Amino acid sequence: MSEQRAPEIEALSEEEVFEQKRVRLEKRERLNELAGGDLGGGAYPVELPVTATIPEVRAKWGRLEQEPDSASGETVGVAGRVVFQRNTGKLCFASLQAGDGTRIQAMVSLAEVGEESLARYKELVDLGDHLFVSGEVISSRRGELSIMVEEWRIAAKALAPLPNMYAGLNEETRVRQRYLDLIQREQARVNVVTRAKTMASLRRTFAERDFIEVETPMLQTMHGGASARPFVTHSNAFDTELFLRIAPELYLKRAVVGGLERVFEINRNFRNEGADSTHSPEFAMLESYQAYTDYRGIADLTQALIQDAALAVNEGSEREGTHTVLWADGTLFDLGGEWDRISMYGTLSEAAGREITPATPVEELLAIAEAEGVEVRLPNHGKLVEELWEHFVKEGLTRPTFVMDFPVETSPLTRHHRQIPGVVEKWDLYVRGFELATGYSELVDPVVQRERFVQQAAEAARGDDEAMRIDEEFLRALEHGMPPSGGMGMGMDRLLMALTGLGIRETILFPLVK
Repeated sequence: MSEQRAPEIEALSEEEVFEQKRVRLEKRERLNELAGGDLGGGAYPVELPVTATIPEVRAKWGRLEQEPDSASGETVGVAGRVVFQRNTGKLCFASLQAGDGTRIQAMVSLAEVGEESLARYKELVDLGDHLFVSGEVISSRRGELSIMVEEWRIAAKALAPLPNMYAGLNEETRVRQRYLDLIQREQARVNVVTRAKTMASLRRTFAERDFIEVETPMLQTMHGGASARPFVTHSNAFDTELFLRIAPELYLKRAVVGGLERVFEINRNFRNEGADSTHSPEFAMLESYQAYTDYRGIADLTQALIQDAALAVNEGSEREGTHTVLWADGTLFDLGGEWDRISMYGTLSEAAGREITPATPVEELLAIAEAEGVEVRLPNHGKLVEELWEHFVKEGLTRPTFVMDFPVETSPLTRHHRQIPGVVEKWDLYVRGFELATGYSELVDPVVQRERFVQQAAEAARGDDEAMRIDEEFLRALEHGMPPSGGMGMGMDRLLMALTGLGIRETILFPLVK
């Protein structure tokens, strides 16, 4: 008896990997030679007589595992990837794995397939191959749900060996070769399903509130909608410089001007900045705008979106019906209840032990920053306040928390606070200690907006490459009248971080790596 497990390819030399591929290439040639015979279709057939999926067979006949050495009387044709093999003289065993990780045993016996077919199976089938088998659903003597194979065919020949299915991949391999991660690791597959459930839930919540999903340009002649460094490219057709968008905000607001009073978009943004555990140069973003509400109303909407997503993720689990999510490390995190809403200036003053207001001079803030070892590039009042708040307050936030009322200097697209001079009606939502979303009472006065753009242009002239430029087309749209509105932006990758407890590279299926 021989047992074949996936070799640990990370430990193989280049010569050993080359030799394995050489042998498999020879098997590919042999399969193609046999095409049209009883193995019809060669190494990569175009179709196979699949009648059921492995999960369907398990759902229907899983009870047979309680009845060892029993038979269903039903013949099925299934296909899956070979992730385990054990060959004996007259009987071969293989574990076939479906895309969702579900497995079933295939038993290839001399009595059922004949001597020639069994010999070809032993000769041509390797770990990692996609294999089609047809036969009766049975329970083995050990009580394992199995297919007693009457016919088998290669569905796709694997030329490269799989990694060891019983040893974990390192993080670098998981990120660079996500397909191997998906084959091997249950959590990787769960992450994909969780993201899909989350996106579906967000769209469902928006639909229930009469929002319309729209799409806006990713290639833009003017970057704007956020303070960030853009990626720059060139259009040969138009012979002009273009920017990969850093945010869809200015186009979505044009839609509101045009009468689409509740709109949202889920799509990709690109920011030419650093990458770390919470930042990726390319990321998925949700932005939404609602006429006739303000930043408080949009905070209510954001809380509902996230809590509905938690309910969706928990469907079918022991936490179904709750907002408490299970993180990958086993931690339970409660997203339920009403979330705290705290003042940026108030909590900063309390933590710093001195009153800090919108009127606090820059020199005084610089002195505090220097004493605390906080460095601020191109400091102004707003940037200093935000950096000091992060230094003093951010790490102490554990529950989901809306941090309200930001300095005007750092929020050029936001309406002035209706009671507090020097402050705008903006919040940032912090979950797990990082910023998950931001919301505004939108600035809709085109005169004030132009003034803010001019201020941003001055910042850009001073060397701030994240500052916005004057967008005349957007200002022209505002001059036609935009109703009072609330707007929100939320990173989808970060939302998955909040729901799963994972780092950003785990929540993105194929993250950008060097």
